[in-house]
Amino acid sequence: MASTSASLVHHSSASAFLPIPSPSNANHKTLPAPPLRGRTFPVISCSASPSSPEPAAATAAAAHNNIRDEAIRHFHSKPNDPIPFSAKYVPFGCDFDSATESYSLDEIVYRSQSGSLLDVSHDMSSLRRYDGAYWRSLFDSRTGKTTWPYGSGVWSKKEWVLPEISPDHIVSAFEGNSNLFWAERFGKQHVRGMDDLWVKHCGISHTGSFKDLGMTVLVSQVNRLMKLKRPVVGVGCASTGDTSAALSAYCAAAGIPSIVFLPADKISLAQLVQPIANGAFVLSIDTDFDGCMKLIREVTAELPIYLANSLNSLRLEGQKTAAIEILQQFNWEVPDWVIVPGGNLGNIYAFYKGFKMCKDLELVDRIPRLVCAQAANANPLYLYYKNGWKEFKPVKAETTFASAIQIGDPVSIERAVYALKNSDGIVEEATEEELMNAMARADSTGMFTCPHTGVALTALLKLRERGVIGPRDRTVVVSTAHGLKFTQSKIAYHSKEIDGMECTFANPPVQVKADFGAVMDVLKGYLGQKS
Repeated sequence: MASTSASLVHHSSASAFLPIPSPSNANHKTLPAPPLRGRTFPVISCSASPSSPEPAAATAAAAHNNIRDEAIRHFHSKPNDPIPFSAKYVPFGCDFDSATESYSLDEIVYRSQSGSLLDVSHDMSSLRRYDGAYWRSLFDSRTGKTTWPYGSGVWSKKEWVLPEISPDHIVSAFEGNSNLFWAERFGKQHVRGMDDLWVKHCGISHTGSFKDLGMTVLVSQVNRLMKLKRPVVGVGCASTGDTSAALSAYCAAAGIPSIVFLPADKISLAQLVQPIANGAFVLSIDTDFDGCMKLIREVTAELPIYLANSLNSLRLEGQKTAAIEILQQFNWEVPDWVIVPGGNLGNIYAFYKGFKMCKDLELVDRIPRLVCAQAANANPLYLYYKNGWKEFKPVKAETTFASAIQIGDPVSIERAVYALKNSDGIVEEATEEELMNAMARADSTGMFTCPHTGVALTALLKLRERGVIGPRDRTVVVSTAHGLKFTQSKIAYHSKEIDGMECTFANPPVQVKADFGAVMDVLKGYLGQKS
Protein backbone atom coordinates (compact mmCIF):
# COMPACT_ATOMS: atom_id res chain seq x y z
CA MET A 1 0.00 0.00 0.00
CA ALA A 2 1.06 3.55 -0.64
CA SER A 3 1.91 6.00 2.04
CA THR A 4 -1.04 7.79 3.64
CA SER A 5 0.84 11.02 4.25
CA ALA A 6 -1.29 14.12 3.64
CA SER A 7 -0.96 16.92 1.16
CA LEU A 8 -2.92 20.18 1.40
CA VAL A 9 -5.48 21.13 -1.19
CA HIS A 10 -6.92 24.63 -1.33
CA HIS A 11 -10.66 25.13 -1.62
CA SER A 12 -11.44 28.68 -2.59
CA SER A 13 -15.19 28.20 -2.09
CA ALA A 14 -14.67 27.20 1.54
CA SER A 15 -11.49 29.22 2.12
CA ALA A 16 -10.07 26.13 3.71
CA PHE A 17 -7.15 23.75 3.57
CA LEU A 18 -8.18 20.13 3.99
CA PRO A 19 -5.89 17.15 4.56
CA ILE A 20 -6.11 14.74 1.64
CA PRO A 21 -4.00 11.59 1.19
CA SER A 22 -1.16 11.86 -1.28
CA PRO A 23 -1.40 9.75 -4.43
CA SER A 24 0.72 6.63 -4.51
CA ASN A 25 2.68 7.73 -7.56
CA ALA A 26 3.03 10.52 -10.06
CA ASN A 27 0.14 9.25 -12.16
CA HIS A 28 -2.29 9.71 -9.29
CA LYS A 29 -4.11 12.99 -8.87
CA THR A 30 -5.63 14.49 -5.78
CA LEU A 31 -9.39 14.82 -5.69
CA PRO A 32 -10.90 17.95 -4.19
CA ALA A 33 -12.41 17.19 -0.81
CA PRO A 34 -15.84 18.48 0.14
CA PRO A 35 -16.01 21.84 1.92
CA LEU A 36 -16.39 21.53 5.68
CA ARG A 37 -18.88 23.55 7.67
CA GLY A 38 -18.40 24.88 11.15
CA ARG A 39 -14.59 24.93 11.10
CA THR A 40 -12.15 27.63 10.14
CA PHE A 41 -8.78 27.14 8.48
CA PRO A 42 -5.98 29.57 7.65
CA VAL A 43 -6.15 31.07 4.15
CA ILE A 44 -2.83 30.68 2.37
CA SER A 45 -2.22 32.52 -0.87
CA CYS A 46 -0.93 30.62 -3.89
CA SER A 47 0.50 33.83 -5.41
CA ALA A 48 3.55 35.92 -4.56
CA SER A 49 1.45 38.72 -3.07
CA PRO A 50 -0.89 38.41 -0.09
CA SER A 51 -4.43 37.43 -1.01
CA SER A 52 -7.14 40.02 -0.68
CA PRO A 53 -10.01 39.32 1.67
CA GLU A 54 -13.41 38.60 0.15
CA PRO A 55 -15.81 41.58 0.03
CA ALA A 56 -17.99 41.83 3.13
CA ALA A 57 -21.20 41.45 1.08
CA ALA A 58 -19.97 38.24 -0.53
CA THR A 59 -18.89 36.86 2.84
CA ALA A 60 -22.29 37.65 4.35
CA ALA A 61 -24.11 36.04 1.41
CA ALA A 62 -22.02 32.90 1.73
CA ALA A 63 -22.79 32.70 5.43
CA HIS A 64 -26.53 32.56 4.65
CA ASN A 65 -26.28 29.79 2.05
CA ASN A 66 -27.73 26.45 3.08
CA ILE A 67 -25.76 23.23 2.74
CA ARG A 68 -27.13 22.51 -0.74
CA ASP A 69 -26.30 26.02 -2.02
CA GLU A 70 -22.79 25.68 -0.65
CA ALA A 71 -22.32 22.33 -2.39
CA ILE A 72 -23.63 23.68 -5.70
CA ARG A 73 -21.31 26.68 -5.52
CA HIS A 74 -18.37 24.39 -4.87
CA PHE A 75 -19.41 21.97 -7.65
CA HIS A 76 -19.62 24.76 -10.21
CA SER A 77 -16.64 26.76 -9.00
CA LYS A 78 -14.48 25.39 -11.84
CA PRO A 79 -16.91 24.86 -14.73
CA ASN A 80 -14.16 24.08 -17.25
CA ASP A 81 -12.71 21.22 -15.22
CA PRO A 82 -13.92 17.83 -16.52
CA ILE A 83 -15.43 15.44 -13.99
CA PRO A 84 -12.74 12.76 -13.65
CA PHE A 85 -15.11 9.79 -13.24
CA SER A 86 -17.98 8.34 -15.24
CA ALA A 87 -20.43 5.46 -15.35
CA LYS A 88 -22.89 4.04 -17.88
CA TYR A 89 -25.34 1.21 -18.43
CA VAL A 90 -23.96 -1.95 -20.01
CA PRO A 91 -25.52 -5.41 -20.43
CA PHE A 92 -25.10 -7.46 -17.28
CA GLY A 93 -21.83 -9.40 -17.41
CA CYS A 94 -20.01 -6.80 -19.54
CA ASP A 95 -17.60 -4.15 -18.28
CA PHE A 96 -17.06 -0.46 -18.99
CA ASP A 97 -14.29 -0.86 -21.57
CA SER A 98 -15.28 -4.02 -23.44
CA ALA A 99 -19.05 -3.58 -23.75
CA THR A 100 -20.17 -3.21 -27.37
CA GLU A 101 -23.57 -1.96 -26.19
CA SER A 102 -23.89 0.84 -23.65
CA TYR A 103 -26.20 3.67 -22.65
CA SER A 104 -25.82 6.97 -20.84
CA LEU A 105 -27.35 7.06 -17.37
CA ASP A 106 -29.47 9.92 -18.73
CA GLU A 107 -31.24 7.50 -21.06
CA ILE A 108 -34.46 5.79 -19.96
CA VAL A 109 -33.66 2.14 -20.56
CA TYR A 110 -34.12 -0.97 -18.42
CA ARG A 111 -32.93 -3.89 -20.56
CA SER A 112 -30.36 -4.53 -23.25
CA GLN A 113 -31.23 -5.10 -26.89
CA SER A 114 -31.25 -8.84 -26.26
CA GLY A 115 -33.62 -8.41 -23.30
CA SER A 116 -31.02 -9.08 -20.60
CA LEU A 117 -30.54 -7.05 -17.44
CA LEU A 118 -28.41 -3.94 -17.44
CA ASP A 119 -25.74 -3.01 -14.93
CA VAL A 120 -24.20 0.32 -13.98
CA SER A 121 -20.54 0.01 -14.92
CA HIS A 122 -17.91 2.47 -13.69
CA ASP A 123 -14.77 3.61 -15.45
CA MET A 124 -12.45 1.62 -13.21
CA SER A 125 -9.31 2.90 -14.94
CA SER A 126 -10.05 6.43 -13.75
CA LEU A 127 -10.91 5.22 -10.24
CA ARG A 128 -7.62 3.28 -10.13
CA ARG A 129 -5.67 6.51 -10.57
CA TYR A 130 -6.16 6.85 -6.81
CA ASP A 131 -4.91 4.14 -4.51
CA GLY A 132 -6.83 2.23 -1.86
CA ALA A 133 -5.44 4.34 0.97
CA TYR A 134 -6.77 7.45 -0.75
CA TRP A 135 -10.31 6.08 -1.06
CA ARG A 136 -10.35 4.78 2.50
CA SER A 137 -9.28 8.14 3.84
CA LEU A 138 -11.70 10.09 1.65
CA PHE A 139 -14.71 7.97 2.61
CA ASP A 140 -13.77 8.03 6.30
CA SER A 141 -13.37 11.82 6.24
CA ARG A 142 -16.98 12.27 5.14
CA THR A 143 -18.63 9.98 7.68
CA GLY A 144 -20.90 11.72 10.15
CA LYS A 145 -20.60 15.16 8.56
CA THR A 146 -23.42 17.48 7.46
CA THR A 147 -21.72 18.60 4.25
CA TRP A 148 -24.16 18.15 1.36
CA PRO A 149 -24.48 15.48 0.07
CA TYR A 150 -21.66 13.64 1.83
CA GLY A 151 -23.52 13.34 5.14
CA SER A 152 -25.37 10.46 3.50
CA GLY A 153 -23.81 7.03 3.77
CA VAL A 154 -24.61 6.60 0.08
CA TRP A 155 -23.43 9.95 -1.25
CA SER A 156 -20.27 9.89 0.84
CA LYS A 157 -19.24 7.40 -1.88
CA LYS A 158 -20.57 9.60 -4.70
CA GLU A 159 -17.61 8.90 -7.02
CA TRP A 160 -18.54 5.21 -6.91
CA VAL A 161 -22.30 5.76 -7.24
CA LEU A 162 -23.34 8.54 -9.65
CA PRO A 163 -20.11 10.44 -10.21
CA GLU A 164 -21.45 12.99 -12.69
CA ILE A 165 -24.63 14.13 -10.94
CA SER A 166 -24.83 17.68 -9.60
CA PRO A 167 -25.51 18.20 -5.88
CA ASP A 168 -28.54 20.24 -6.97
CA HIS A 169 -30.19 17.11 -8.36
CA ILE A 170 -29.53 14.85 -5.38
CA VAL A 171 -32.51 13.89 -3.21
CA SER A 172 -31.24 12.61 0.12
CA ALA A 173 -32.42 12.12 3.70
CA PHE A 174 -28.82 11.44 4.82
CA GLU A 175 -29.64 7.75 4.69
CA GLY A 176 -27.12 5.04 5.44
CA ASN A 177 -24.45 5.11 8.15
CA SER A 178 -26.61 2.53 9.91
CA ASN A 179 -25.70 0.79 13.14
CA LEU A 180 -23.48 -2.29 13.08
CA PHE A 181 -24.76 -4.00 16.21
CA TRP A 182 -22.57 -6.38 18.17
CA ALA A 183 -24.99 -9.24 18.86
CA GLU A 184 -22.96 -10.43 21.82
CA ARG A 185 -25.67 -12.09 23.88
CA PHE A 186 -27.47 -13.64 20.91
CA GLY A 187 -24.23 -15.12 19.64
CA LYS A 188 -23.13 -16.55 22.96
CA GLN A 189 -26.54 -17.77 24.09
CA HIS A 190 -28.19 -18.94 20.87
CA VAL A 191 -25.46 -19.55 18.26
CA ARG A 192 -23.17 -21.98 20.08
CA GLY A 193 -20.86 -19.43 21.65
CA MET A 194 -20.17 -17.06 18.75
CA ASP A 195 -18.52 -13.91 20.06
CA ASP A 196 -17.88 -12.05 16.79
CA LEU A 197 -21.44 -11.85 15.51
CA TRP A 198 -22.81 -8.58 14.15
CA VAL A 199 -26.11 -7.35 12.79
CA LYS A 200 -26.08 -4.57 10.19
CA HIS A 201 -29.27 -2.66 10.99
CA CYS A 202 -30.11 -1.29 7.53
CA GLY A 203 -33.69 -0.91 8.73
CA ILE A 204 -32.66 1.92 11.06
CA SER A 205 -33.18 4.33 8.21
CA HIS A 206 -35.43 7.14 6.99
CA THR A 207 -38.39 4.92 6.02
CA GLY A 208 -37.37 1.90 8.06
CA SER A 209 -35.72 -0.32 5.46
CA PHE A 210 -32.59 -0.75 3.36
CA LYS A 211 -34.58 0.36 0.30
CA ASP A 212 -33.70 3.98 1.16
CA LEU A 213 -30.12 3.30 0.07
CA GLY A 214 -31.16 2.57 -3.49
CA MET A 215 -34.09 4.95 -3.72
CA THR A 216 -32.01 8.05 -3.00
CA VAL A 217 -29.97 7.19 -6.11
CA LEU A 218 -32.90 6.39 -8.37
CA VAL A 219 -35.00 9.42 -7.39
CA SER A 220 -31.97 11.69 -7.67
CA GLN A 221 -31.42 10.51 -11.24
CA VAL A 222 -35.12 10.98 -12.04
CA ASN A 223 -34.91 14.47 -10.58
CA ARG A 224 -32.01 15.13 -12.93
CA LEU A 225 -33.90 13.70 -15.93
CA MET A 226 -36.93 15.88 -15.22
CA LYS A 227 -34.76 18.99 -14.98
CA LEU A 228 -33.23 17.98 -18.32
CA LYS A 229 -36.81 17.92 -19.72
CA ARG A 230 -36.73 14.20 -20.43
CA PRO A 231 -40.13 12.50 -20.95
CA VAL A 232 -40.81 11.55 -17.33
CA VAL A 233 -43.92 12.63 -15.39
CA GLY A 234 -43.59 10.37 -12.35
CA VAL A 235 -42.07 7.24 -10.86
CA GLY A 236 -43.82 3.91 -10.36
CA CYS A 237 -43.12 0.62 -8.63
CA ALA A 238 -44.64 -2.70 -7.71
CA SER A 239 -44.03 -3.40 -4.07
CA THR A 240 -44.47 -5.75 -1.16
CA GLY A 241 -44.20 -2.73 1.13
CA ASP A 242 -40.73 -1.37 1.72
CA THR A 243 -39.98 -0.28 -1.86
CA SER A 244 -43.19 1.76 -2.01
CA ALA A 245 -42.41 3.40 1.34
CA ALA A 246 -38.98 4.49 0.18
CA LEU A 247 -40.15 5.59 -3.26
CA SER A 248 -43.03 7.67 -1.93
CA ALA A 249 -40.89 9.40 0.70
CA TYR A 250 -38.08 10.39 -1.67
CA CYS A 251 -40.49 11.45 -4.40
CA ALA A 252 -42.41 13.55 -1.87
CA ALA A 253 -39.17 15.24 -0.82
CA ALA A 254 -38.46 16.14 -4.46
CA GLY A 255 -42.04 17.01 -5.43
CA ILE A 256 -42.19 14.15 -7.96
CA PRO A 257 -45.45 12.13 -8.38
CA SER A 258 -45.16 8.50 -7.26
CA ILE A 259 -47.41 5.61 -8.32
CA VAL A 260 -47.48 2.39 -6.31
CA PHE A 261 -48.90 -1.03 -7.22
CA LEU A 262 -49.46 -3.09 -4.05
CA PRO A 263 -50.75 -6.68 -3.77
CA ALA A 264 -54.04 -6.46 -1.87
CA ASP A 265 -54.03 -7.81 1.71
CA LYS A 266 -50.43 -9.04 1.53
CA ILE A 267 -48.49 -6.33 3.40
CA SER A 268 -48.59 -4.94 6.92
CA LEU A 269 -50.65 -1.88 7.81
CA ALA A 270 -47.44 -0.07 8.80
CA GLN A 271 -46.04 -0.64 5.32
CA LEU A 272 -49.31 0.34 3.63
CA VAL A 273 -49.71 3.62 5.50
CA GLN A 274 -46.27 4.95 4.54
CA PRO A 275 -46.91 5.56 0.82
CA ILE A 276 -50.40 6.83 1.62
CA ALA A 277 -49.03 9.33 4.15
CA ASN A 278 -46.35 10.49 1.70
CA GLY A 279 -48.94 11.28 -0.95
CA ALA A 280 -48.35 8.42 -3.39
CA PHE A 281 -51.08 7.31 -5.78
CA VAL A 282 -51.66 3.78 -4.45
CA LEU A 283 -53.36 0.99 -6.39
CA SER A 284 -54.28 -2.06 -4.31
CA ILE A 285 -54.42 -4.89 -6.84
CA ASP A 286 -55.92 -8.34 -6.39
CA THR A 287 -52.76 -10.28 -7.22
CA ASP A 288 -49.36 -11.11 -5.72
CA PHE A 289 -46.10 -9.24 -6.15
CA ASP A 290 -45.22 -11.04 -9.37
CA GLY A 291 -48.58 -9.99 -10.81
CA CYS A 292 -48.02 -6.37 -9.74
CA MET A 293 -44.55 -6.47 -11.29
CA LYS A 294 -45.95 -7.70 -14.61
CA LEU A 295 -48.51 -4.89 -14.65
CA ILE A 296 -46.08 -2.09 -13.76
CA ARG A 297 -43.70 -3.21 -16.50
CA GLU A 298 -46.53 -3.10 -19.03
CA VAL A 299 -47.71 0.31 -17.82
CA THR A 300 -44.26 1.92 -17.85
CA ALA A 301 -43.78 0.69 -21.41
CA GLU A 302 -46.81 2.77 -22.45
CA LEU A 303 -46.76 5.81 -20.14
CA PRO A 304 -43.92 8.23 -19.24
CA ILE A 305 -43.60 6.73 -15.77
CA TYR A 306 -40.08 5.81 -14.69
CA LEU A 307 -39.78 2.23 -13.40
CA ALA A 308 -38.34 2.06 -9.89
CA ASN A 309 -38.16 -1.70 -9.29
CA SER A 310 -34.84 -3.52 -9.05
CA LEU A 311 -35.07 -4.33 -12.73
CA ASN A 312 -33.64 -0.80 -12.76
CA SER A 313 -29.97 -1.17 -11.82
CA LEU A 314 -29.60 2.35 -10.40
CA ARG A 315 -30.94 1.27 -7.01
CA LEU A 316 -28.21 -1.33 -6.65
CA GLU A 317 -25.62 1.45 -6.78
CA GLY A 318 -26.97 2.82 -3.54
CA GLN A 319 -27.49 -0.55 -1.92
CA LYS A 320 -23.88 -1.59 -2.55
CA THR A 321 -22.71 1.18 -0.21
CA ALA A 322 -23.94 -0.87 2.78
CA ALA A 323 -21.14 -3.34 2.01
CA ILE A 324 -18.59 -0.52 1.97
CA GLU A 325 -19.99 0.76 5.27
CA ILE A 326 -19.47 -2.65 6.88
CA LEU A 327 -15.80 -2.54 5.88
CA GLN A 328 -15.49 1.01 7.22
CA GLN A 329 -17.08 0.03 10.52
CA PHE A 330 -14.54 -2.79 10.88
CA ASN A 331 -11.72 -0.35 10.16
CA TRP A 332 -11.40 -1.85 6.67
CA GLU A 333 -11.05 -5.42 7.90
CA VAL A 334 -13.06 -7.98 5.93
CA PRO A 335 -15.59 -10.17 7.77
CA ASP A 336 -15.65 -13.89 7.04
CA TRP A 337 -19.38 -14.15 6.28
CA VAL A 338 -22.21 -11.81 5.31
CA ILE A 339 -25.77 -13.20 5.36
CA VAL A 340 -28.44 -11.36 3.34
CA PRO A 341 -32.19 -12.14 3.08
CA GLY A 342 -33.22 -12.63 -0.55
CA GLY A 343 -36.48 -12.11 -2.43
CA ASN A 344 -36.15 -10.27 -5.73
CA LEU A 345 -32.40 -10.91 -5.27
CA GLY A 346 -30.94 -7.53 -6.19
CA ASN A 347 -29.52 -6.95 -2.72
CA ILE A 348 -27.22 -9.98 -2.62
CA TYR A 349 -25.67 -8.78 -5.86
CA ALA A 350 -25.42 -5.22 -4.53
CA PHE A 351 -23.44 -6.43 -1.52
CA TYR A 352 -21.18 -8.46 -3.78
CA LYS A 353 -20.64 -5.46 -6.03
CA GLY A 354 -19.70 -3.22 -3.11
CA PHE A 355 -17.22 -5.71 -1.70
CA LYS A 356 -15.80 -6.47 -5.15
CA MET A 357 -15.19 -2.79 -5.96
CA CYS A 358 -13.32 -2.41 -2.68
CA LYS A 359 -11.12 -5.38 -3.54
CA ASP A 360 -10.54 -4.30 -7.15
CA LEU A 361 -9.53 -0.80 -6.04
CA GLU A 362 -7.30 -2.24 -3.29
CA LEU A 363 -9.13 -0.92 -0.26
CA VAL A 364 -9.15 -4.54 0.97
CA ASP A 365 -7.48 -7.73 -0.21
CA ARG A 366 -10.43 -10.14 -0.31
CA ILE A 367 -14.21 -10.36 -0.16
CA PRO A 368 -16.34 -12.23 2.40
CA ARG A 369 -18.32 -15.36 1.66
CA LEU A 370 -21.94 -14.47 0.99
CA VAL A 371 -25.05 -16.33 2.12
CA CYS A 372 -28.47 -15.66 0.63
CA ALA A 373 -31.31 -16.63 2.95
CA GLN A 374 -34.81 -17.32 1.58
CA ALA A 375 -38.16 -18.09 3.14
CA ALA A 376 -39.09 -21.72 2.42
CA ASN A 377 -42.46 -20.47 1.14
CA ALA A 378 -40.72 -18.43 -1.58
CA ASN A 379 -37.46 -20.21 -2.30
CA PRO A 380 -36.69 -20.47 -6.04
CA LEU A 381 -33.03 -19.55 -5.55
CA TYR A 382 -32.60 -22.15 -2.79
CA LEU A 383 -34.08 -24.86 -5.01
CA TYR A 384 -31.83 -23.79 -7.89
CA TYR A 385 -28.78 -23.92 -5.60
CA LYS A 386 -29.70 -27.36 -4.21
CA ASN A 387 -30.06 -28.59 -7.79
CA GLY A 388 -26.46 -27.63 -8.53
CA TRP A 389 -27.46 -24.55 -10.56
CA LYS A 390 -28.73 -26.90 -13.30
CA GLU A 391 -32.12 -25.41 -14.10
CA PHE A 392 -33.92 -22.40 -12.66
CA LYS A 393 -37.66 -22.74 -12.20
CA PRO A 394 -39.84 -19.94 -10.80
CA VAL A 395 -42.23 -20.99 -8.04
CA LYS A 396 -45.63 -19.81 -6.91
CA ALA A 397 -44.73 -17.93 -3.74
CA GLU A 398 -46.80 -18.94 -0.73
CA THR A 399 -47.72 -16.59 2.09
CA THR A 400 -44.83 -15.84 4.45
CA PHE A 401 -44.39 -13.54 7.42
CA ALA A 402 -41.31 -12.29 5.56
CA SER A 403 -43.65 -10.54 3.12
CA ALA A 404 -41.01 -8.38 1.41
CA ILE A 405 -39.30 -11.50 0.06
CA GLN A 406 -42.51 -13.34 -0.92
CA ILE A 407 -41.38 -13.50 -4.55
CA GLY A 408 -41.43 -16.61 -6.70
CA ASP A 409 -39.99 -15.25 -9.94
CA PRO A 410 -37.14 -12.90 -8.95
CA VAL A 411 -35.98 -10.32 -11.46
CA SER A 412 -32.34 -10.46 -10.38
CA ILE A 413 -31.81 -14.22 -10.49
CA GLU A 414 -28.83 -13.86 -12.86
CA ARG A 415 -27.24 -11.25 -10.65
CA ALA A 416 -27.67 -13.34 -7.52
CA VAL A 417 -26.20 -16.49 -9.06
CA TYR A 418 -23.22 -14.50 -10.34
CA ALA A 419 -22.61 -13.01 -6.88
CA LEU A 420 -22.85 -16.34 -5.11
CA LYS A 421 -20.66 -18.24 -7.56
CA ASN A 422 -17.97 -15.56 -7.33
CA SER A 423 -17.99 -15.36 -3.54
CA ASP A 424 -18.05 -19.11 -2.79
CA GLY A 425 -21.56 -18.42 -1.57
CA ILE A 426 -24.31 -20.52 -0.03
CA VAL A 427 -28.11 -20.41 -0.15
CA GLU A 428 -30.18 -21.45 2.87
CA GLU A 429 -33.90 -21.39 3.69
CA ALA A 430 -36.14 -20.88 6.72
CA THR A 431 -39.59 -22.28 7.44
CA GLU A 432 -42.22 -19.98 8.93
CA GLU A 433 -41.74 -21.42 12.40
CA GLU A 434 -37.96 -21.21 12.14
CA LEU A 435 -37.93 -17.57 11.06
CA MET A 436 -40.45 -16.49 13.69
CA ASN A 437 -38.59 -18.35 16.45
CA ALA A 438 -35.29 -16.80 15.34
CA MET A 439 -36.86 -13.34 15.34
CA ALA A 440 -38.25 -13.89 18.85
CA ARG A 441 -34.91 -15.17 20.17
CA ALA A 442 -33.09 -12.16 18.72
CA ASP A 443 -35.64 -9.79 20.24
CA SER A 444 -35.16 -11.42 23.64
CA THR A 445 -31.50 -10.35 23.54
CA GLY A 446 -32.22 -6.67 22.94
CA MET A 447 -32.93 -6.42 19.23
CA PHE A 448 -36.30 -5.73 17.58
CA THR A 449 -35.98 -7.47 14.26
CA CYS A 450 -38.21 -8.00 11.24
CA PRO A 451 -39.23 -11.45 9.93
CA HIS A 452 -36.77 -11.10 7.04
CA THR A 453 -33.96 -10.78 9.55
CA GLY A 454 -35.42 -13.90 11.14
CA VAL A 455 -34.83 -15.67 7.82
CA ALA A 456 -31.18 -14.58 7.80
CA LEU A 457 -30.72 -15.53 11.46
CA THR A 458 -32.15 -18.98 10.75
CA ALA A 459 -29.57 -19.42 8.01
CA LEU A 460 -26.89 -18.46 10.52
CA LEU A 461 -28.19 -20.95 13.08
CA LYS A 462 -28.26 -23.79 10.53
CA LEU A 463 -24.81 -23.07 9.13
CA ARG A 464 -23.34 -22.77 12.62
CA GLU A 465 -25.01 -26.03 13.69
CA ARG A 466 -23.47 -27.82 10.71
CA GLY A 467 -20.05 -26.34 11.44
CA VAL A 468 -19.92 -24.41 8.15
CA ILE A 469 -19.59 -21.16 10.09
CA GLY A 470 -17.00 -21.48 12.85
CA PRO A 471 -17.27 -20.14 16.41
CA ARG A 472 -14.62 -17.47 15.77
CA ASP A 473 -15.73 -16.48 12.28
CA ARG A 474 -16.58 -12.79 12.05
CA THR A 475 -20.13 -12.89 10.70
CA VAL A 476 -22.51 -10.10 9.70
CA VAL A 477 -26.25 -10.67 9.41
CA VAL A 478 -27.96 -7.98 7.34
CA SER A 479 -31.22 -6.75 8.89
CA THR A 480 -33.20 -5.25 6.05
CA ALA A 481 -36.17 -3.58 7.82
CA HIS A 482 -37.20 -2.23 11.21
CA GLY A 483 -39.23 -4.50 13.48
CA LEU A 484 -41.73 -1.71 14.11
CA LYS A 485 -43.08 -2.35 10.61
CA PHE A 486 -44.08 -5.87 11.63
CA THR A 487 -45.73 -5.50 15.02
CA GLN A 488 -48.78 -7.46 13.81
CA SER A 489 -46.72 -10.61 13.30
CA LYS A 490 -44.99 -10.12 16.65
CA ILE A 491 -48.33 -9.70 18.45
CA ALA A 492 -49.67 -12.84 16.79
CA TYR A 493 -46.56 -14.79 17.79
CA HIS A 494 -46.46 -13.72 21.42
CA SER A 495 -50.23 -14.22 21.70
CA LYS A 496 -49.78 -17.73 20.27
CA GLU A 497 -52.43 -17.03 17.67
CA ILE A 498 -50.62 -18.46 14.65
CA ASP A 499 -52.28 -21.64 13.41
CA GLY A 500 -50.02 -24.67 13.41
CA MET A 501 -47.14 -22.88 15.17
CA GLU A 502 -46.03 -23.63 18.72
CA CYS A 503 -44.51 -20.15 19.16
CA THR A 504 -41.86 -21.67 21.42
CA PHE A 505 -40.33 -18.40 22.57
CA ALA A 506 -43.59 -16.49 23.06
CA ASN A 507 -43.66 -14.09 26.01
CA PRO A 508 -47.32 -13.22 26.62
CA PRO A 509 -48.34 -10.88 29.45
CA VAL A 510 -49.46 -12.52 32.71
CA GLN A 511 -52.97 -11.66 33.86
CA VAL A 512 -53.01 -10.81 37.59
CA LYS A 513 -55.70 -9.52 39.94
CA ALA A 514 -55.32 -5.99 41.31
CA ASP A 515 -54.23 -7.41 44.67
CA PHE A 516 -50.86 -6.95 46.43
CA GLY A 517 -50.64 -10.58 47.51
CA ALA A 518 -51.45 -11.90 44.05
CA VAL A 519 -48.86 -9.61 42.46
CA MET A 520 -46.23 -10.66 45.03
CA ASP A 521 -46.90 -14.36 44.42
CA VAL A 522 -46.47 -13.95 40.67
CA LEU A 523 -43.27 -11.89 41.03
CA LYS A 524 -41.73 -14.35 43.50
CA GLY A 525 -42.41 -17.20 41.12
CA TYR A 526 -40.87 -15.27 38.22
CA LEU A 527 -37.78 -14.22 40.17
CA GLY A 528 -37.35 -17.76 41.50
CA GLN A 529 -37.15 -19.04 37.93
CA LYS A 530 -34.49 -16.44 37.10
CA SER A 531 -32.28 -17.12 40.14
